[in-house]
Amino acid sequence: MNPTNFRTLDLNLLRVFDEVMTERSLTRAAHKLSLTQPAVSNALRRFREAMGDELIKRSGQEMAPTPRALALWPAVREALRQLQEVLTPSTFVPAEANTTFVLAMADATAAELMPGLIGVMDRDAPGVSIRVVPLTTRDPRRLLDQESADLAIGYFPAVFTDLTARAQAGEAVAFSHQRLFSGEYVCVMRRDHPLARGPFTLNRYCAARHLLVSFSGRPFGFIDEALALLGRERRVVLTVNQFFTAGKVVANSNLLTVLPHHFVNVTGIADQLVLRELPFAVPTVHVDALWHHRVHGLSGHQWLRETIAQLAKSAATV
Repeated sequence: MNPTNFRTLDLNLLRVFDEVMTERSLTRAAHKLSLTQPAVSNALRRFREAMGDELIKRSGQEMAPTPRALALWPAVREALRQLQEVLTPSTFVPAEANTTFVLAMADATAAELMPGLIGVMDRDAPGVSIRVVPLTTRDPRRLLDQESADLAIGYFPAVFTDLTARAQAGEAVAFSHQRLFSGEYVCVMRRDHPLARGPFTLNRYCAARHLLVSFSGRPFGFIDEALALLGRERRVVLTVNQFFTAGKVVANSNLLTVLPHHFVNVTGIADQLVLRELPFAVPTVHVDALWHHRVHGLSGHQWLRETIAQLAKSAATV
């Protein structure tokens, strides 16, 4: 683009380009921008003309970016992010704030953190609201990229492996994270279960019937991965997507499940359950907060992250 073209470029077109690249759909981009689809289509046409490249082509039901668009997009996103930070009030005053944060997390994590967060909000930020949405994946980057959540909290080992590999390869990484706490998982069963007493061996564990908490519904989790390394497997006869549901089911059945140790005490039915150490090694489960770089410097988001980190630290010492 020559200087004359830049001086006459409507900078609103950058926002349209960013949303179309994010959504890969004119309809979804129009919805996010509160514009009509023809308006988005016209803006994209004008940006194509200014850039001298087709940028995004229709491919079936999706919009496929050209190499030029892929090369341009990161710089556009970063420029928009920096502009947002400059234009957004730099100081977040909790007592005066009137905003809503969206958090994605599992019910066990919410049970651990939300009571304390509500206490802080009642005391320091009465105008702030929180929406907790279900965490249905071990990779919430798309959720954060689409601005469907401000912060995701959970166990994301594959995400951090990928982010580390990308950073080591010199690629731009669009997400940051912070360790909140670490915990262990235990086998949970009803109090009078046959395995509640006596030797709890690997053979007895694998011979039992199991319930798995699976956000995606896939009947295979990190416990199954650990068993596979030993050449063993278990029979999962039920999957649910909430830890509370899992606790209630095993309290009234012969199924075994695996739950975060810290979570059992907040189920309300801990007296109906027996906890046993798993008869094989499993990796430590780390609970992390993950967020997109576009919100990293926003003072309100910083307050949210710092508050949650402090609550997690306090809970870990109890």
